[in-house]
Amino acid sequence: MDDVVRQAMAKWPNVPHCFGWLRLDARGHWRMRDERAQQLNLPGDKIRHLALLDFINRNYQCDTSGQWYFQNGPQRVYVDLELTPYIARLDPAAGHLLHTGTALPTPAQIWLTPAGQLLMPFEQSVAALDDRDMASLLPRLQVGDSAASDQQIMDWLEGDDCIALQLRYSDSVLPVQRTAATPLAEQFGFIMRPRGSD
Repeated sequence: MDDVVRQAMAKWPNVPHCFGWLRLDARGHWRMRDERAQQLNLPGDKIRHLALLDFINRNYQCDTSGQWYFQNGPQRVYVDLELTPYIARLDPAAGHLLHTGTALPTPAQIWLTPAGQLLMPFEQSVAALDDRDMASLLPRLQVGDSAASDQQIMDWLEGDDCIALQLRYSDSVLPVQRTAATPLAEQFGFIMRPRGSD
């Protein structure tokens, strides 16, 4: 957290929290949602100002009840999540980066939803892979020591427990587990639409 933010919190400790105005989409873009966007359940306008994006990313955190927020000076701006608290992207030079620009810690395992969303839990939370990067990871899926065929992947997704799907990730081979898309927030301990403080 920025020092200027800590100072503002100490100076104005009782500023009301803000809800519904900021959203993290499934591709890791921050979106500002005015009243109209909130009422019509629209995604909102993508934030493009680089200094603002950097400020949000540096001051993004979670409260004790699993609600994610951006500490904007003395005010907590709670974040509506489209998918997960973090979105990971593949950078050709740096490997997997979180949408905040920091390196994704190596996950202990990989989860895959029936819709093909790849989830990577790590110590602080969970990241979903940006769907545009999924094609680059498909060749790294394997069964035993061989690349997984399209049919093996489809059979596995449909519930074939005889197939032990794995993913080559950096220098590791990680087990892939199946999970449903709907209870992600419950499974990984976060709140999709915060509306109260902890």
